[in-house]
Amino acid sequence: MKSVAAFLLVGMLILWTELPAGSAWSCPRVQITCAMLNPPNKCFADWQCPRFQKCCQTFCGRKCISRPPAIPVSYG
Repeated sequence: MKSVAAFLLVGMLILWTELPAGSAWSCPRVQITCAMLNPPNKCFADWQCPRFQKCCQTFCGRKCISRPPAIPVSYG
């Protein structure tokens, strides 16, 4: 049980260190994932993506995506 907790702690620390400092936006939340056991990943970290894109989890695997458009607000 202790080894599982240590493994999760190390995994969280690795993910935390890959977070970009001062990021203006974050990856969109994925509601549904594909049933593929090992989906293909086009990237593993933000530095592998072109400028102004992030490496995000998508429906099936990770890939570089652009900033999602802002949600329009209607008052009426």
